[in-house]
Amino acid sequence: MKKEETKTADGMHTHGVLWKQAAKVALPIALGIFVFYWVYRDFDFRAAWHVLVYDTHWGWMTLSLVFGIISHVVRGLRWQQMLTPMGEHARTSHCIDAIYISYAANIVLPRVGEVSRPGVLARRDGVSFTRSLGTVVTERLFDALCLLVITAVTVLVQLPVFRTFLSQTGTKIPSLIHLLTSPWFYVALFSVLAAVALSAWLMRVFGLIDRLRGTLHGVVEGIMSLRRVRNVPLYALYTVAMWACYYLHFYLTFYCFAFTAELGLLAGLVMFVAGTFAVIVPTPNGAGPWHFAVITMMMLYGVDATQAATFALIVHAVQTLLVVVLGVWGGLHIGSNNK
Repeated sequence: MKKEETKTADGMHTHGVLWKQAAKVALPIALGIFVFYWVYRDFDFRAAWHVLVYDTHWGWMTLSLVFGIISHVVRGLRWQQMLTPMGEHARTSHCIDAIYISYAANIVLPRVGEVSRPGVLARRDGVSFTRSLGTVVTERLFDALCLLVITAVTVLVQLPVFRTFLSQTGTKIPSLIHLLTSPWFYVALFSVLAAVALSAWLMRVFGLIDRLRGTLHGVVEGIMSLRRVRNVPLYALYTVAMWACYYLHFYLTFYCFAFTAELGLLAGLVMFVAGTFAVIVPTPNGAGPWHFAVITMMMLYGVDATQAATFALIVHAVQTLLVVVLGVWGGLHIGSNNK
């Protein structure tokens, strides 16, 4: 009798775990589909296809993708700098391949790529998983600080534009009722709530890690790895180069289309920052929130709504395809090296 009860309990536990895992995959996808639907519910996709085939300058798009690849390579080199002082010797190619794989993994399940990176090096080079995970945490915190600095500078240099936007918004929204009946309000609200939910989940995860004392020691050691970096100027150079490549990866796509080619560097910076914050929302590669943020900011600079939506759709699709290709390449390359 007890054995049957134990089997039943185990079965229920397994069933519950499977449901949780399925929810972790389904909810981000559902969120992305929801936001994407609201953004493109009245959009003519055939017109976008015509622009993609006949009106896209693929020379500029290719150059943009090159900078996207370089940004991953530089991130891998910078990550290796944090691992070496702790006595963790990972091959340079493996660090870069792990970056490729992690970004591709985030498309399937947002944020899982941050865990897959240490896992790849642990399997291939015997790097301590907990120490490596700590370096990833440190890296993300440092990048968040960099993003805040970039955001502050962007707001300061483009303050007149933001003031115009706020004043125009005030005149176009005559009442609170109009705001509450606007679908864009609910898209933005849902995105913010999703970001808050992600933050709460991360706090729970780190609370769990805090209870695992042995694991915590390795994670903390990895977090403090930034103090041990031997060549600080090189680390700083990698950081600047990485963010510059991220920006160029986005900005150069303006020249792919006639209706965005005249947008300047500062306009690109505003949209880059908005898109980067939108990616925080846990959807596959930022799908949905990223489109919403870029379209909204592009319209602020006078681009037609349909053209802005076309730009966001094509650029996001091409850049996502690059992430997938690099992820497949990273998996195959690191596997061949292991053999």
